Amino acid sequence: MQRLITYLKETQAELKHVTWPTRKQAILYTVVVIVISLVTSAYLGFFDFLFSMVLKMVI
Repeated sequence: MQRLITYLKETQAELKHVTWPTRKQAILYTVVVIVISLVTSAYLGFFDFLFSMVLKMVI
């Protein structure tokens, strides 16, 4: 049990050294992740549609 308490105290001390992003940065990074995810899904969806059309023509 003492090891767990020591671990939690050390973790808390380390988290004080972390440079947290500002609210503006966090929102910007979130928007970037969402945009990249949407672009990637559209790209993959397009090729999925294209390949399924080609397979329908072949079969």
